[in-house]
Amino acid sequence: MNLLADEGVDRQIVERLRQDGHDVAYIAEIEHSIDDDVILAKANESGALLITADKDFGEMVYRQRLLHGGVVLIRLAGLTPDTKAGIVAAVIRERETELPDAFSVISPGVVRIRRRQS
Repeated sequence: MNLLADEGVDRQIVERLRQDGHDVAYIAEIEHSIDDDVILAKANESGALLITADKDFGEMVYRQRLLHGGVVLIRLAGLTPDTKAGIVAAVIRERETELPDAFSVISPGVVRIRRRQS
């Protein structure tokens, strides 16, 4: 799967997804401190699913109604980075076909997937 990880995503998550065979571009390795709208545009341009821990993307998708090819918001505060990596990798493996064109939230024990409305 083609993924773009925001710089706030733990490196362990990025590494785990790469180990699982996903193509992951990582903003922290590309360009630091770029605006969220630029990150969303980069994801759209490359056809990537955006993975982020930044709730501002929910604002962009729902209030501003910006187009996206899929956003996964990670809400796993208090867990170790390795535990987060395992959870995110499992969700992407098990729900991969549901994530494109949806806004998804991964929380402890819960995955919410909301399809983009046309």
